[in-house]
Amino acid sequence: MTTRRQLLAAAIASPLTAPLAASLAAPALAQGAWPNRPVRIINPYAPGGTSDLIIRPLTERLERAFGRPFVVENKPGAGGTVATAEAARATADGHTLLISNTGPLAVAPSLFRNLAYDPQRAFSWVSLLGGAPIVCAVKGDSPLNTLADYKAMAAQAPETVSFGSSGVGSVGHLTGVMWAMEAGVQMLHVPFRGAAEAQQNVLGGNTTSLWDTSGANAPAIRAGTLKALAVSSPERVSALPEVPTLVQGGFPGSVSTNWFVMAAPAGLDPAIAAKLNTELQAGLADAAIKTRLESIGVVSLGDLSAARIGEFVAAEAARWAPVVRAAGVQPS
Repeated sequence: MTTRRQLLAAAIASPLTAPLAASLAAPALAQGAWPNRPVRIINPYAPGGTSDLIIRPLTERLERAFGRPFVVENKPGAGGTVATAEAARATADGHTLLISNTGPLAVAPSLFRNLAYDPQRAFSWVSLLGGAPIVCAVKGDSPLNTLADYKAMAAQAPETVSFGSSGVGSVGHLTGVMWAMEAGVQMLHVPFRGAAEAQQNVLGGNTTSLWDTSGANAPAIRAGTLKALAVSSPERVSALPEVPTLVQGGFPGSVSTNWFVMAAPAGLDPAIAAKLNTELQAGLADAAIKTRLESIGVVSLGDLSAARIGEFVAAEAARWAPVVRAAGVQPS
């Protein structure tokens, strides 16, 4: 008697049923392929911030390239360190990625005594996405028009002039601290859960000013609801050509740039990292995306290898460490 197993073996061996055999085997072969389910991208800042504005158009390209959803999860808190730690603990299978920046990766090691991750050991570097200067801005109808006005107000009433940022240890926070030190004034820092929240509090009159990435605030500045006093880049940015630099305002010691990277938990397959980097860099070079990012002040920092990104992050950590110590910044 012919058994069911023999019939199945004969069917698979038959040339007429080869396509059927291939389809039966395909799921087993595809189980190890990447991605085989939606990919989540952890963003340690609130929606509307520069990291959000950078990653959103790039996810569309990633989805077209890899045929799976790339879902951004915004998880603000503790200067971006909570979500960054979560990403560091995830499985290194390419289905959890992280978009992060200077704060959690280069500032946090000097700021937090018991940081839950080591940026130099916890991540596989995927791609350098660009950089954005910090903007110092006030409400559009504020009587402050220049850095000199701002300094004079802060000098007259120490610690009553407030400035908001995306959180303790963010580059906006520390650039504001650096400027206050260089200007010889004392200001009150008010940390928020993201750029949008900081901006809302300035527009609502609850906070005197903000120091945050130009990208998240450029639309409001162009609309006139915010008034920019300076940007922290060495040269003016094309997105805000009318805004002077800190150097032009007489404060060369406060120059800074907030950079953004894509990373994954340590141990990511280099082949997956390479595929991601290829698509991300192609996206950044796409005319529409490039124009969109330039309009918010994001500039290219080049396409670095994973090793070079690691060296870059380490160098930035060394640069910011003395700033944190000199400022006596403490996490809230």
